[in-house]
Amino acid sequence: MMTKKYRKKPVVIEAVKWTGDNDQKVAQIDEGIGALNLPLGLDRPLTIFTLEGEMRVDEGDYIIKGVRTELYPCKPDIFEETYEEVSE
Repeated sequence: MMTKKYRKKPVVIEAVKWTGDNDQKVAQIDEGIGALNLPLGLDRPLTIFTLEGEMRVDEGDYIIKGVRTELYPCKPDIFEETYEEVSE
């Protein structure tokens, strides 16, 4: 039996790039979800509690809000290959 091919449906998502010092902007995407663990000091990384478990967010990574309001990190190269900005 041959496999079938599928195309990913176009979905508009919210995302913010973690710069290490934009806590307020990052907190906005987490509002009402409570998945982010913002670092309290320079030695603590930003982490997200995702559907797959706790994941680290490095500076430059994007934080994406999925279609079910879940949050997850995405490396910048993958983000730029997968998403394009839309006008409101």
